[in-house]
Amino acid sequence: MLLNFIHWSVSPEVFPGTWLPVRWYGLLFACAFFFGYLIMTKIFKHENLPIKLLDELATYMVIATVVGARLGHVLFYEPEVYFRNPIEILKIWNGGLASHGAAIGILAALWFFSHKNKKPYYWVLDRIVIVVALAGFFIRMGNLMNSEIYGEPTTLPWGFIFTSADNIPRHPTQIYEALSYLSIFVILYRHYWKTKGKPRPGFIFGLFLVLLFTVRFLVEFLKEPQVDFENTMLLNMGQLLSIPFIIIGFVIIFKKQEPATYTDARPNKK
Repeated sequence: MLLNFIHWSVSPEVFPGTWLPVRWYGLLFACAFFFGYLIMTKIFKHENLPIKLLDELATYMVIATVVGARLGHVLFYEPEVYFRNPIEILKIWNGGLASHGAAIGILAALWFFSHKNKKPYYWVLDRIVIVVALAGFFIRMGNLMNSEIYGEPTTLPWGFIFTSADNIPRHPTQIYEALSYLSIFVILYRHYWKTKGKPRPGFIFGLFLVLLFTVRFLVEFLKEPQVDFENTMLLNMGQLLSIPFIIIGFVIIFKKQEPATYTDARPNKK
C-alpha cells in the first residue's frame, strides 16, 4: 500500500528571500513569553497583586530560561565542544538549548525572586509552571519549523519527511510533545481556577513535573539521538535528566501540605 507521507520543507525563516532576519523559532519563542505574560496578568489581577511585581518576575524568567537552557545544552550534551572554544557558548543563534537546563535555571531564579519579594516558593512555582507548560508548546512548534529534534523512521501515515535532512518518513516528535504540553497547560490552568486561585501549595508544581517530564521521558524513545554518545545508552540523556524531576513531582504531590492561606493582597498597581 502506498502511503502519502507529509513532506515538510518549510523554511525556518518567516520571510525567506528577504532582508528581514526573522526566524519562526524566535517568533514562537517570543509568543511563549507574550501569551504567558497575558495569562499571568490575569492571575495577578485576580489575586490583587501589582503588575510591577509581574514585570520583575517576567525579567527573572526571560534571563533564567535563556541562560539555563544554553548552559544546560553546553554542560549536558557537548561540553568538550564548547570548552575547547568557549566563545561559541554565546552564539545561541546557532542552536543548542536544553529544556532540562532551562528548568534548573528557572527553579534557581524563582527561588531568588521569592526570597527577595518574601513570597512562598510554592506560590511562585504553582503559578509560573502554568505558563511554562504553554511555552513548551510554542518552543516545540519552533523546533518543527526548524526541522529539528525529529523522531526515528516510521511507516505510520502521519510520518513527516523532513526534506532538509533526508527522504525518510519520521515520527513528528515535535508535534507529539507540543500537543502534550498544550494539554498539560489546560489541565493546570483549569485546576488553578477550579480552586478559585488557591490551589494546595505545591500541587500544581508537582503535577507539572510529573506530567511534563513523563511525556518527555516517553517521547524520547521515538527521537533520534541528539548527540553521538547517546547511541550506546540504554536511556538517553533527556530521559536520565527527566527521572529526578518525575520523582520530585510525586514526592511533592503526595507530601501532606496545609491548604493555601495566602493573604498577601496588595493594591493592583500598574
